[in-house]
Amino acid sequence: MNTETIVIVGAGQAGGWAAQTLRSEGFNGNIVLIGDEPHRPYERPPLSKAVLSGDAHVDVTSLLKPEAFDLLNIDWRPNVSATTIDRSAKQLHLTQGAPVHYDKLILCSGGRARRLNIPGADLPGVFTLRSIEDSMALGAALTPGKRLLIVGGGWIGLEVAATARKKGMEVMVVEAMGRLCERTVPPAISDYLLRLHSAQGVEVVLGAGVNQLARNPQGALTATLGDGRERTCDAVLISVGLVANDELAREAGLACDGGVLVDAQCRSSDPDILAAGDVAAWHCEWAGRRMRLESWQNAQEQGIAAARAALGIEVNHQPLPWFWSDQYDVNLQIFGMPALSHQTVMRGDQGSRSFVMFFLDDDKVVAALGPNAAKDLRFARRLIERRTRVDPIQLADMSMPLAKL
Repeated sequence: MNTETIVIVGAGQAGGWAAQTLRSEGFNGNIVLIGDEPHRPYERPPLSKAVLSGDAHVDVTSLLKPEAFDLLNIDWRPNVSATTIDRSAKQLHLTQGAPVHYDKLILCSGGRARRLNIPGADLPGVFTLRSIEDSMALGAALTPGKRLLIVGGGWIGLEVAATARKKGMEVMVVEAMGRLCERTVPPAISDYLLRLHSAQGVEVVLGAGVNQLARNPQGALTATLGDGRERTCDAVLISVGLVANDELAREAGLACDGGVLVDAQCRSSDPDILAAGDVAAWHCEWAGRRMRLESWQNAQEQGIAAARAALGIEVNHQPLPWFWSDQYDVNLQIFGMPALSHQTVMRGDQGSRSFVMFFLDDDKVVAALGPNAAKDLRFARRLIERRTRVDPIQLADMSMPLAKL
């Protein structure tokens, strides 16, 4: 009988996949899964789309059906948070119950929505979106004919904008930077997103922040922008990024820098403590830099990799980054990490409903993205992963099947 105990902090997607993987790899010791929410492990992408709109029940987010989760035979601790890691004693202290011993500890504590430090940010009617409860609360405020102000023109903000417009709301997006999704896509795609939302009736204000939120005498919310303009709305979504929940690791003396620093085996500076998902920062070979990758794909794959590494299986977590976003009738996918220094090759008409942008370095495709182009992007992924040299002219030629490249 295996008496080893592996403790997982965080019962989200990364933690859920870590637990599943431990069992699928044959581990028959104790698994303790600590989660500060009441829910079993779930996925977050539907929270800004189908669940938020009411088109799908919240159950669609679950990683496993209840009976499948029960078969894992896990010591699941809902509504419990980890407070301290005692590395010398290899114990985890909790908000409830006695300390838990661990032989290996996997941190999948994710992150929390970044708040704005402005007056009125905590008023009723001001929301963030990270959890199931957040989605349900915001969804109740998405009423046809009402006005929604979204602070932040990143992916979550734009997905919520699309959901709110489909529900018949007036929507304004206020973005402090000069273009939408500026940190993750090139200017051409920012322009595409701006055209997409403007065509759907969303008012987009760029290069402006929100300095204050207040409740006016009529009961509505008033937002004061950085340039002094005011906008009245019925609800506000603050969508300005994620803060990694790395405090537990920091207080335990683990190396952290905007997240828990790990290697390609998901190991922290303590070899018996691993990390995965939104809380983990590692050197991504595809990007050529250290980063946290906040994506559905990474939460799953790094959770799997961390579990295998905890069992002593050799892993090398360097997946090609993949991200997608659904807005209106558009599915935008990104493979790799586009950079302004890359040579850009356009395949198709940028003004059309479907096209692909390729990003080349030394005649090799290193990234690709585009709307409604799933088939071409599957071939693009192979070109990136195989580091295939291509002729940019052929790449742009719509009569040349990508499969032949």
